Amino acid sequence: MASPVLGIPRLLGKVILGGLGHLGRFSMMCLEIVRGLREWRVWIPRTIAEAASIGSGSLPIVLVISAFAGAVTAFQSGYQWQSSLPLYVLGTLIVSTVVLELGPVLVGLVLAGRIGARYAAELGTMRVTEQIDALESLGRSPSSHLIIPRVISGFVMVPILTTIANVIAVLAGWYGVRQVLPITNEDFAYGAKYFYRSFDGYYSVIKSFCFGGAIGLISCYMGFNTKQGAEGVGRATTAAVVASSVVILFLNAILARLLLNQ
Repeated sequence: MASPVLGIPRLLGKVILGGLGHLGRFSMMCLEIVRGLREWRVWIPRTIAEAASIGSGSLPIVLVISAFAGAVTAFQSGYQWQSSLPLYVLGTLIVSTVVLELGPVLVGLVLAGRIGARYAAELGTMRVTEQIDALESLGRSPSSHLIIPRVISGFVMVPILTTIANVIAVLAGWYGVRQVLPITNEDFAYGAKYFYRSFDGYYSVIKSFCFGGAIGLISCYMGFNTKQGAEGVGRATTAAVVASSVVILFLNAILARLLLNQ
């Protein structure tokens, strides 16, 4: 009887100590990022190259997902439509749904799987093959060479990709709703503009900026602290994608509560 009773506090203590350990290592990584910003000659060209790689590699999947998201939103709106409402409300419904929620969240989750897994795998492989140790032994900062370019690229490119996704999704929704309901272009444009507020666009960018930072920081942290060879790289990659996705959903709820309920 004593073993199960003692097992609960032990498990709880293990979880708490593990969480504190991750918090400490993550804080140290953030501190190294701040210190590494002084070496701007190192990280600026690497950041430009990394941002270009993210943009060119992620744009096709972002376009496909945003187009289907906008079209499905339109088809569902047609399925649930009540004839007593004016048709121009559809413009408001589709634009608000895409800009406030679907665009930033879908892009964030997709990029968490694409670039988050890539960052964790790259840095994890470099860690277990001692490339990062070799960089440190040469007196070079791994932060300015490896982490800062990836993190800043996430901060910059995720909002840009989200903005593109919002535009494509709205256009796809515009086309899709015309296939299921007799709405004119003028009605859709009137509804989209009548209820639209400029803050909606800023809110979408703010969310995607936070999502991009979360993807970059979490995936770099997971990869940078990889252990136990190839198996550890696999675990770090999986952990980076899962943790980034959960944090994105958490930030989505927090930002909605803070910015939309004032």
